[in-house]
This record gives sequence, structure tokens and C-alpha cells, in this order.
Amino acid sequence: MDASVVDQGWLPEPITTDREVYIRAALKAAATFDTTKGTREEWLDYLDTWFTPDTRYRSEADQQTSVDDAQVELRTGVVLPQEEWDSLASEDGRVVATTTGDVVYVPVTDDRSGDMSIGTSDVTLTFTRSDGSGGETSYEEQVRVSVQVLCGPGSVATPDSAQRAGDCKVVRYFTEPLEP
Repeated sequence: MDASVVDQGWLPEPITTDREVYIRAALKAAATFDTTKGTREEWLDYLDTWFTPDTRYRSEADQQTSVDDAQVELRTGVVLPQEEWDSLASEDGRVVATTTGDVVYVPVTDDRSGDMSIGTSDVTLTFTRSDGSGGETSYEEQVRVSVQVLCGPGSVATPDSAQRAGDCKVVRYFTEPLEP
């Protein structure tokens, strides 16, 4: 876990084999940032380090394509769009996400390893903006989000980190929540 990322307004990636702990962290990380401490692209590049290839694909090329596609999906359909980021940034904004309630699990199709999980949870996003006169205003939005993780020997650790194969990593986020 790189705790220094909190200086950027981001959440550190946990080093764990506990799928629920990791899923909750991944759901929060996809919506926790501070526009005064980093750019959207820096934050997204950081979130990219959470990803691991989908082991249901056999070839290395197909696995890399799965990561690339999942990262595009994150950027275009899951996280705050650029226009909204810019609006929030113009008011020195930040967002803190918290998971609420239970994590609901959905089976992963064709996962012979049994190491993948899809978890869905409610997430509360707390937006905070400058009010233009030295104060701040905050408001909340509720969303429901799903993420697929791999917690098993097929996961690829982030280079130059304390992670090891087997630690949980993100396979993909979903643009719509998945329910059993």
C-alpha cells in the first residue's frame, strides 16, 4: 500500500487477499479525488495501477487487450467525465466516496479458477466545492457500482510495490451495476 497517494487526494490500494476489503476500496477509489492536488489524468493513471489481466483469456495479447479495454471503460463510462471534473476543479472541488451497505456478489462467467468476484455496493459520493467567498458547500449523491476483482495466483502485482501474485487486483469496473 502506497500511503503517499493520500497527499494527492486519492485512496491507497490495499494489499490484501480479502475480496470484500479490496472491493470496497476499489469502489471508493474510483470516485475519491481532490482537483486541487492532481489532474484527472494523473488520478486515472494511478487507478490504472490497480488493474490486472483477465485470466479467462489465455494469450498474453488477449489479456493485455482486456486490461486496455477495461481502462478505457473506466475512463469513458465509470468515473466523473472530464467536463464535470473541470467544473468541479473551477471551484477547488473534491469528492470522497464511501461504501454503504452490503457487498452483493455476482458469479463471474467462465471463471474456472474461482478466484474472480464481481461485487456490487451502494456508494455515497460527497462533493465539496468552494462557495466563492472563502467557505465550502457539500452535497451527496448515491450511486450503485460494480467491480470485478481477481484474488488469486493469477493476479499481477503492481511493479515496485509490496504486492505479490495472489493479492487482489481490479479486472474491470462496470458502467452499470450487476445484480444476482
